[in-house]
Amino acid sequence: MTIRWSFEPGQLLLHEGDITRAEADAIVNAANSGLLGGGGVDGAIHRAAGPGLLDACRMLVARTGPLPPGHAVITPGFDLPARFVIHTVGPVWRGGSHGEEQTLRSAYAESLRLAHQHSLKHIAFPAISCGAYGYPVELAARIALEALRLGLDAGLVRQTSLFLHGRKTYEFWRDQAIALYGPPRAPE
Repeated sequence: MTIRWSFEPGQLLLHEGDITRAEADAIVNAANSGLLGGGGVDGAIHRAAGPGLLDACRMLVARTGPLPPGHAVITPGFDLPARFVIHTVGPVWRGGSHGEEQTLRSAYAESLRLAHQHSLKHIAFPAISCGAYGYPVELAARIALEALRLGLDAGLVRQTSLFLHGRKTYEFWRDQAIALYGPPRAPE
C-alpha cells in the first residue's frame, strides 16, 4: 500500500513494504557505525545488495573510521534496484536527554544533503533508529516526517519515500502524517 502527499516542489510517500525493493535513486540504510551489516533493515540491505556492498563499506571505514551517529556516507547499490545506498547512523535511545532528537534529525538531514550533492531525485528511507536502537516510534515519526518535508521544501530531492514494515506500523505513520499534513492523495 502507498499513499502520497504533494508539496511544492516535491512529494512524500509512505509505503508498507520492503525497502530493498524500492525503485529509487538511493535507499537509506539505518546502519551501525562500522557499516558491516547486522540485523533488521541493515542486514536486509546488505543481503540484497550482495558482497560488493560489504567490501565498499569496509573500504570506507578503513579510510575514514567508524561513521558517527547523525552522519551519512554513500556507496553504490550493487545488486539492489536503487543505484546507491546512503548509510546513516541514528541514535541509540537513552531516555531522550542525550541529544537523541538532534542526532535523529541530523541522520535524515545529512542523508538528504548527500542525495542532493549526488544529484539524486528520489530517496527511500526506513524508520531510522526505531528498531534495535529503541527510539520510541511515537517520537521518531514526527521528527522523521518533519525532516523529510524540510528536505523537500529546500529542493534537496523531488521525492522522499518512507518504507514501513508491517500494517500496524504503516497505519501509525500514516496517522502521524495525516495529523501533520492533512489527508493524502488517494492510494495508488
